[in-house]
Amino acid sequence: MELRDTDRALVQAATAVSKLRCRSQHHTVASAARTADGRVFTGVNVHHVSGGSCAELVVIGTAATQGVTGLETIVTVADRGREVVPPCDRCGQVLRDYFPSLRVIVGEMDALRVVPISEPPPSPAAG
Repeated sequence: MELRDTDRALVQAATAVSKLRCRSQHHTVASAARTADGRVFTGVNVHHVSGGSCAELVVIGTAATQGVTGLETIVTVADRGREVVPPCDRCGQVLRDYFPSLRVIVGEMDALRVVPISEPPPSPAAG
């Protein structure tokens, strides 16, 4: 799928959160998701030795607190905004179950593309 201007803006939103909030071992990955009507929700992972939540799950919860039941596109950024990563297996399953038509932005920063959540590319876990 072709990358839209709104997709590029979503990557910028996740990158900004990653650079601003992912400065410790507790928060290392940021996600941003957009609804069909253009609202954007962001979140960071919560890492702890006893477990934690990936940024994608935090975004789902943040959106749900605002009454959102549908997300259109999501992106996850790691390494303080230098790398886009796909959802980990667990998050991929949650996203497929909750939002089967979700678009996911993946790829190298200079070659980003959009794929349906139903066909995620194989790669390492995000977080």
